[in-house]
Amino acid sequence: MYYVTKRLEISASHHLTLDYPSKCTNVHGHNWIVNIHCKSEVLNHNGMVTDFSIIKEKIMGKLDHANLNDVIEINPTAENIAKWICDQIPNCYKVEVQESEGNTAIYIKE
Repeated sequence: MYYVTKRLEISASHHLTLDYPSKCTNVHGHNWIVNIHCKSEVLNHNGMVTDFSIIKEKIMGKLDHANLNDVIEINPTAENIAKWICDQIPNCYKVEVQESEGNTAIYIKE
C-alpha cells in the first residue's frame, strides 16, 4: 500500500448555524491547517497515488480566502469541512482539519 499526505494552510471565514448561543454564529476566520491523506495499492501511470498539485488546486483553489458558507453546502463545522475535503480528492481516506491550536476534527472514510 502506498500513502501520501498533503498539508495545506488555508485562510478562510465562516459562520455556524447552531441551536445554542455562541460567538461562532458570527462571521469569523481561521488559519486552518489541513492534512489530506491518500492511499492506493497501485500507482497511477505517472507513478503517483494522487498528484500533490491536484490536491492543492482542488482544495486551495476553492477554500483559500473564501467564505466557507459560500462553498460548502452544509454547516461548515470543522467536521463537515473534513468530510467535504475527503470527498473532493481521489484516493483520499482521511482528512484532519485544525481550526485553531488544540481544536482538530478528523474524518476517516471507512
